[in-house]
Parts: sequence; structure tokens; C-alpha cells
Amino acid sequence: MTQEITVVARIKAKVGHEETVAAAMVACVPESRAEATNFQYVPNRDLDDPQVFYFIERWASREALQEHMETPHFKKLADSLKDSVAEPLSVNILQPLVD
Repeated sequence: MTQEITVVARIKAKVGHEETVAAAMVACVPESRAEATNFQYVPNRDLDDPQVFYFIERWASREALQEHMETPHFKKLADSLKDSVAEPLSVNILQPLVD
């Protein structure tokens, strides 16, 4: 079994802050995708609830994810979202059952 993980991170924006959240998420993409241990980093908006956003990510390992969370660009994202979110970030870390 691989160490690779998939991350589904859910962000709920405060009413009126949807575009701020979307812009902050998109701004983090280039540097996150440039990380050697990142295989996928895609921000998404929920079609049924415009306040809800998701990052779908694939990382080489949990350690790679932890290293990502210590990067300046991730810290900038987290800081830029703190006044725009309606609830704490929800993160699910998944491991494939098959390769």
C-alpha cells in the first residue's frame, strides 16, 4: 500500500465573503503545485452551496502535507481566510485502498 494521501479540505465562507475565499484559494495554487511532493491541488466551489469550498489534494505522504502546512504560501492562505470563514476548516485525510 502506498503512503500517498488524498486530502479533502472544506471551507465555509461567511455570507458576503465568498469571492474573498475563492481568490485566496486560487492564489495558493501555483506555489502548492510546485511543491515536489504535491500531485494534485484543486480548489472547488460547491454548486449547491456557494458559501462552501473544497480543496482536493494529493500528497506523497502525511509528512508531505505537514511540510506544506509550514510553507509561507499556506500560512498566507490561512491568515487571509481567518476573518472570512463561518466555521473552522474541516480536513479529511484519506488513504487509497488500492493503487
